Amino acid sequence: MTERVTNWLGRRNDGVAAMAGVETWVGRQLDHTLLELIKTRVSQINGCAFCLHMHSADALKAGESVARLLLLDAWEESALYTPRERAALAWAEALTRVADTHAPDAAWEEVRAHFSEDEVIALSIAVGMINAWNRLAIGFRVQHPADRAAAAAA
Repeated sequence: MTERVTNWLGRRNDGVAAMAGVETWVGRQLDHTLLELIKTRVSQINGCAFCLHMHSADALKAGESVARLLLLDAWEESALYTPRERAALAWAEALTRVADTHAPDAAWEEVRAHFSEDEVIALSIAVGMINAWNRLAIGFRVQHPADRAAAAAA
């Protein structure tokens, strides 16, 4: 796979800078490990290897357990996640798959049972942002670090 745009994050670009600014704001609103779980789960749904690598590594650095990361794709079947995390994950999935789910009332009611309206706004923006980053990384064919190393060695 050949990257379509090189060094897209390192360029002087007001759009990318604005996205980074939103990420900084979101990071001040919600728990870092929760955000990394959300970013990892959305990246799983979207199939973004680059973002999966980044956010699973960031989650581990923030103290997340390997077991919880390994079970994230099946979080609904695991007791390892708190009710608050489960509500956030359900909301993130509903928004990521909005064309199919239309953000169902049940997901809304559950997320509101665990988050204030301001927190739901921040969580929803976080979900929108990781979806945007996934689309950019996938569209630009940004390589996962292991793929980049393998290509360089070939």
